[in-house]
Amino acid sequence: MAWYTLNDIATMTGFTTRTLRNYLRMGILTGEKVEGVWRFSEEELWNFMDNPSARQGMHAKQNAIVTDFLLMGGRKENRSCVILDYSMEWEDAKKAIDFFCDKINEQGDVELRFGMERHKKSVRLIISGSEAAVKEIMKCYYAEK
Repeated sequence: MAWYTLNDIATMTGFTTRTLRNYLRMGILTGEKVEGVWRFSEEELWNFMDNPSARQGMHAKQNAIVTDFLLMGGRKENRSCVILDYSMEWEDAKKAIDFFCDKINEQGDVELRFGMERHKKSVRLIISGSEAAVKEIMKCYYAEK
């Protein structure tokens, strides 16, 4: 069984860990604490993402990634924003989401932003950050496909 951490969910949703802890207190996000660390099953994760309050917040975060990218002018480094719209079965979508979350968490780049939204048979993924970081992640993703 796949387990997700609070940081994994923060990366996927764009919410801060503090916001996620508030969702835990409200009962919108459920999980279990093992040796002081929160962990969440796949079912708990998707139940949370299907909650109307969480879904609305994630949609706003996703829109903010693109809007911030478009409005930020005059930067000294090159920036990239990639939007991937895939029509795929959920198992394949889950693999893509897990891949991007793992790579983004590995890089530890605070400027790198990720957003995702799932629908019945499709998923939208947004990756924004320095041109070099986004390029490297995309290169790794397509090498593994």
